[in-house]
Amino acid sequence: MVEQQIYSPAGEAFTELVLEIFRVNGCLLAEGDRMTADLNLTSARWQVMGAIGREAIPVAQIARKMGLRRQSVQRLVDILAGEGLVEFKPNPEHQRAKLVKLTEIGWQKLDRINQIEVGWANNISREMDVEKLKNAVEILQQIRKHLTACGSCEL
Repeated sequence: MVEQQIYSPAGEAFTELVLEIFRVNGCLLAEGDRMTADLNLTSARWQVMGAIGREAIPVAQIARKMGLRRQSVQRLVDILAGEGLVEFKPNPEHQRAKLVKLTEIGWQKLDRINQIEVGWANNISREMDVEKLKNAVEILQQIRKHLTACGSCEL
């Protein structure tokens, strides 16, 4: 017979936090899809565009920034390229791993989405305690650092 594991108080609280993060993530993705719909984008495409930033970077680096698989990001980047929102540039360090860069149209869409997000974030957070929000960010960063150190993710 296998010995039954029992949660420590911290383990139980951590599990509750993880489950709530899963639920919030679903809500955030749905809200992101709503915010980007008028621009013919999705939350996933917005995330990839935001991860690219000002410098051209390879798909693998975008995937690491987002904590996603390279293949998933490659599929999204190919869609964005087909829509003229990103372009591929030669990578002097690796012939096969092209660099991805936002096009001017891509930047315009990303700027528009970011402006929509600012208004949304201000509205959602209007009645929230700023210090509690900052503490929540710190806790999530600690969890991410621990998971990274354990090899659970590559962020």
